[in-house]
Amino acid sequence: MLTDSATLESLRQHHLFGRLPEAPFQEMCHLAIHRRLENGDTLFHQGDAADRFYLLLEGQVKLTRVLPEGHEKLVEVIMPGQSFAEALLFSGARHYPVAAAALKPSSLVSIDGSHYRRLLEEQPKICLDLLASFSIRLHQRLNEIDTLTLANASRRVVRFLCQEQEAGNGHIQLNVPKRLIASQLGIQPETFSRILHRLMDAGLIAMERRKIRVLDTPSLASYRE
Repeated sequence: MLTDSATLESLRQHHLFGRLPEAPFQEMCHLAIHRRLENGDTLFHQGDAADRFYLLLEGQVKLTRVLPEGHEKLVEVIMPGQSFAEALLFSGARHYPVAAAALKPSSLVSIDGSHYRRLLEEQPKICLDLLASFSIRLHQRLNEIDTLTLANASRRVVRFLCQEQEAGNGHIQLNVPKRLIASQLGIQPETFSRILHRLMDAGLIAMERRKIRVLDTPSLASYRE
């Protein structure tokens, strides 16, 4: 049961819960659980029963999937304020298609999925907000697929930088380790680092620790190797 006022306010500010009437909202909070994870702790494994979804309050959680050939692929890094696994409520999937683990000490809310779905059935107008959220997620997945279809590793990195630059209003902040970004791009960590250095040597980007500044956007976008 959730009683902390700050946690309740965080839920109310999220689009999945902000429009719930007070009585259903309190009913949901009564069944919700506040979870804390230490760095490296597993929240759920790929293939576990998908009976709950989550809202991250603090920290970082990585979603990974083991591919048929045995390699682990980073799917997404969840940041504070983001929810995850909620789409499974409507897909009919009974098991998590990914694993979730903390990248740093994290605080999150665990919500009973079947109960939340019953609440939505009584509040159909809220479903329009959910459709908008799922549309955004789908657009992100399509962008990732487009990136991964690029055979050239350099083009994958360039596309990633251009997307991050646009999302960050010109600034790129690497909020997760480079090895995880490399995994998301389907390349080796040393390949990712080597390409970044080539872009710096070409005068296209400047990098200071985890901050990247694009020096020549048109040339970066058209970069070929």
